[in-house]
Amino acid sequence: MAGLAATYGSGAMTNSMDDIVDYAKAMLVIGSNTTEQHPVFGTKIRQAVLKRKVKLVVADPRRIELTEFAALHIRQRPGTDVPLLNGIMHIILKNGWEDKAFIADRTEGFEEFKATIEGYPPERASEMTGVPLDQLYQAAEILGTNKPMAVMWAMGITQHVTGVRNVMSLANLQMLLGNIGISGGGVNPLRGQNNVQGACDLGGLPNVYPGYQTVTVEAARQKFEAAWGVPLSNEVGMTVTEMIPAAGEGKIKALYILGEDPVMSDPDSAHIRHCLETCDFILLQEIFPSESSVYADMLLPGVSFAEKDGTFTNTERRIQRVNKAIDPPGEARDDWWITAQLATRTLAEGKRQVQGGTHAGWNYHHPSQIMDEIASLTPSYGGVTYARLERGDRLQWPVPTVDHPGTPILHVGRFARGLGRFMPIEHLPPAELPDEQYPMILSPGRVLYHWHGGELTRRARGLLAVYKEPLIEVNPQDAERLHLNGNRRVRVTSRRGSIEAEAWVTDRVPPGMVFANFHFPQASANELTIAALDPVAKIPEYKICAVKVEAAQE
Repeated sequence: MAGLAATYGSGAMTNSMDDIVDYAKAMLVIGSNTTEQHPVFGTKIRQAVLKRKVKLVVADPRRIELTEFAALHIRQRPGTDVPLLNGIMHIILKNGWEDKAFIADRTEGFEEFKATIEGYPPERASEMTGVPLDQLYQAAEILGTNKPMAVMWAMGITQHVTGVRNVMSLANLQMLLGNIGISGGGVNPLRGQNNVQGACDLGGLPNVYPGYQTVTVEAARQKFEAAWGVPLSNEVGMTVTEMIPAAGEGKIKALYILGEDPVMSDPDSAHIRHCLETCDFILLQEIFPSESSVYADMLLPGVSFAEKDGTFTNTERRIQRVNKAIDPPGEARDDWWITAQLATRTLAEGKRQVQGGTHAGWNYHHPSQIMDEIASLTPSYGGVTYARLERGDRLQWPVPTVDHPGTPILHVGRFARGLGRFMPIEHLPPAELPDEQYPMILSPGRVLYHWHGGELTRRARGLLAVYKEPLIEVNPQDAERLHLNGNRRVRVTSRRGSIEAEAWVTDRVPPGMVFANFHFPQASANELTIAALDPVAKIPEYKICAVKVEAAQE
């Protein structure tokens, strides 16, 4: 974002985790419950604070565990990340803490950006965010006077209708302070699952081929047509948040779902169920029955990570070899094998054969062949081979050639696009704000002991023993007003549905806000969430929806 996305995509950490932990003098963690959702990295951040006295600023409406280690905890109102960051940058500029040489040598668009920042004096930023003035000044001093400073964020930043704008603001901050392309700095999104980065890298996005080669660029399309021997469209495809609603409208007739549980993980669950019921044909490839499996017309048994060979690319762009530990049970098959078989039989059924091409179509016998094809077509993976991974090479893309050591830090010396571009970002409100009928805010998320839709973790006795049922966090002031106590059930209602669960009365959440998770089908927060999308990334605004909270009938 803000000029960082040009060649290598916007969703990758610019720096390595160990680089940040070893060399950052300050850190900003915003919209990330790091110790619960990325516990290995979260533990390392805590150790950096304890052992190296790193100055940690945490910006999160909730009092998450990481705040116990922070020099400053900022509790901004949900949906006010842009005015918070603009207000901090206003103070940085006022005090002359910006990196003038970096701005002059490596960026463009600074004056327009600065004019926007001048509209967010600390008094206005404080009023918009609810953050006390002294905390804004303290945050600006910590971030502006300790270099290198690393920024980390997760879905608390991106899962908004302004998610792209939020990320651009963080990129603005790091360019303003000259913290890009240096050890201990960077812009570092923490990816939500173990191979999200790899899926994005290798074509799992609707607007790019593998390696972020844009589908609308003629040269990229011709390159892949020549390699695969088939004609390809130059039109941008649809995201999952567009495809499933389209299925509900009859615009998509069939869905092929691999290892995903949209009933649990997508917003507005009632609408998702309607769309799946409406769709003519659903093929689901899974390892366990899920809430979505009841809507499938056909089930294909895939394999778990422990039953397959391949690679994962993690949040720091590091390609990691996955080795089969056990054989899959029954008729379960590798995901790549199933997909290849479906493609081969579909082509044969349609009497359409791959013509020419420099690759062997779908005739793979081992995933190493797929990696060889990836390397030949994807410049950032050009030097990645199974042989290098198996001998222990630490390969973080871009790895353009087989003798290249990989790239632990992006944008050293120059940006992929040349100059980094400052973006003037104004505040835009969330899609749905509290009103008289729905006066509180729900901000959902995950808890340490469970994962996403819970198909795996709800099958683990040990995890259920620790966290056995859904809990809804309610602030003590709200609990008193609602006549709740720690043993009472609470009912939370939005314009889309209602859930009931045990209330956890705690000051982890501020007054006016409740927190719920989506791990349990009997009370999933996604029954309530809104499907409003960021206009660029098409990610839903999971993190904010207006709700009514009341004591449930016993």
